[in-house]
Amino acid sequence: MDEVQHLQTDTEAWTPRSAEALYHVPAWGAGYFHVNDSGHVAVRPLGPNGPSIDLLEVVARLRSQNVHPPFLLRFQDLLRTRVTQLNRAFRRAIAETGYANTYRGVYPIKVNQLREVVEEILEAGLPFSFGLECGSKSELLATLPYLDRDDMLLICNGCKDRAMMQLILAGQRLGKKVIPVIERMAEFQLLLEVLEDRTLPPVSLPAAFGIRLRLSATGSGLWSESGGETSKFGLSLAELLGLLDHIADNHSALSLQLLHFHMGSQIAHLKQVQEAVAEATRIYARLRKRGLGITYLDIGGGLGVTYEAGNPEAPGSIDYTLDDYARAVVATVQQVCNAEDVPPPVLISESGRALTAYHSVFITEVLDTRSRHYERPSWADGQHHALLEALHQLYELAASEAPLALHERLETLRHQVNQAFREGALTLEQKATAEQLYWATCARLCERLPQAPEALQDLPDPLRQLPTQLADHYLCNFSVFRSLIDHWAIGQHFPIMPIHRLDEPPSRRGILIDLTCDSDGQVRDFVTPVGEKHTLELHPLRPGEPYYLGFFLMGAYQDIMGDQHNLFGRVTEAHIYLDEDEPGNFYVELILPGATVEEELAQVQYYPNDLERRMNHLIQEKVRTGFIRPREGVDLLELYRRILRTSTYLEH
Repeated sequence: MDEVQHLQTDTEAWTPRSAEALYHVPAWGAGYFHVNDSGHVAVRPLGPNGPSIDLLEVVARLRSQNVHPPFLLRFQDLLRTRVTQLNRAFRRAIAETGYANTYRGVYPIKVNQLREVVEEILEAGLPFSFGLECGSKSELLATLPYLDRDDMLLICNGCKDRAMMQLILAGQRLGKKVIPVIERMAEFQLLLEVLEDRTLPPVSLPAAFGIRLRLSATGSGLWSESGGETSKFGLSLAELLGLLDHIADNHSALSLQLLHFHMGSQIAHLKQVQEAVAEATRIYARLRKRGLGITYLDIGGGLGVTYEAGNPEAPGSIDYTLDDYARAVVATVQQVCNAEDVPPPVLISESGRALTAYHSVFITEVLDTRSRHYERPSWADGQHHALLEALHQLYELAASEAPLALHERLETLRHQVNQAFREGALTLEQKATAEQLYWATCARLCERLPQAPEALQDLPDPLRQLPTQLADHYLCNFSVFRSLIDHWAIGQHFPIMPIHRLDEPPSRRGILIDLTCDSDGQVRDFVTPVGEKHTLELHPLRPGEPYYLGFFLMGAYQDIMGDQHNLFGRVTEAHIYLDEDEPGNFYVELILPGATVEEELAQVQYYPNDLERRMNHLIQEKVRTGFIRPREGVDLLELYRRILRTSTYLEH
């Protein structure tokens, strides 16, 4: 980091490789993202050795088609790459260990239910008989028609009602591998009741079902409570044994085919995976010895990606690769099954984040910046006051005095200035000069502090907070609540950086402000190898020239979980495909327009026809009284109608 800080001030030494180091691209980019020789961020959808697509070229192509940021870029080939890499990793692990069964992955659509994403994953997964996972009635209705092949799995998790259980069994009646996973004992009773319902077509074979286990092994990080003995769903061992007794009494109607567990999303450490897999496999083996013909072991989700800057202990990091994960799972199951002398199961994983995170990049444009005045103000006649003289003295001492002691004196003077102004003892001009002196002194003091985040961690709180307090505000055309929901809700870090001008060193530090009127609508936590980082290195804006920021690893959950805060709706998205015969190595296959104002208003029951009627009534009243002319009324109503059909985001 010290080298990077030096490069920031040494323009001649700065290169695109310096930018990659500063923004930690090798750590989170996984070989898919890099900074090219033009100083632009580029994506390699096929991996490190594949052809590259310049993000700025994509933005320029879209703008030439009158598509303006904010928008989401989906690199569909990257979805295919991730599906292929996951399946091949398990195939390699199976071949290396001599594992006597297969791997059958499923995609949990809750991670990103968008049809184009699901279809791309299924098409890429055809050679591997890749299936799907659903967790609600709506998701079941969406996924069941996609079981084109009888060997595809559809794993049904989540809470189930009678209608959902009926549809699951109807899928089995069609010869499809639709497996309900029993999360609670009440669901098992529901399964029995639906099986006894004579109004439904009978299932030709014993009804296949699975059981979710509540293991003692747990994960860690933001989603650790999804697993372990206190998890939301799953059966305890006592409940499992009771259920087995019931199966014995109804053996002709039921077939326990699958054991399932889930440790939570983004499992940080490989050791945690191994512990959970070993525990679940031991249960599988003991049940096989009881004569139960269980076919599948579903290890759930949790395969992570690195959002961070190389620190394996950070909440958004993992300490393993895709191959490490597959080898650990396969070897652990193999070892336990060999020890117990039982045949190994078909392995299932429900990896969603690992498949989708990389493929989406969110692009926004910076609209404006706000910087504090760091220069010492000039003195005008009549502005002299003892408090201002004292502040000026601290400004002169800021280059030599002990930082903490000087900061404490500065804060005391600031409080005294504010109090004096409230009491009428300072003029407006004196108060403005005092504020400028305060921030100019803070800036001089900040210059003496270490710049590296790890060094800042050792400073007292007042000094550690100075760089953030002095940071520029970059106003960006987006909503945190709509497009970056996990940042706001759970403090998830996402890699963020300019997508161009990376052949020049960034000279400003800023935080990102969104369009919403909520104080939480900002980004002031960024990826870093050590500790915390609350500002981002950025470039000053140039008059008349756009400045674009990219938010990376956005494909998992962010698209689908955003709310309607301030009625900022979905952004425009563009589906980009790799094609080396096309200019820039890509073509835009599809553009899905973002939400319009009238669409968002309809979501909260403000319907355009009613709004236009009300607006027309308001205008006609003003025409009737002679306040405006009829022609003005017509123009005003047309303006209102036109804006209803525009984007919810700022257009310029």
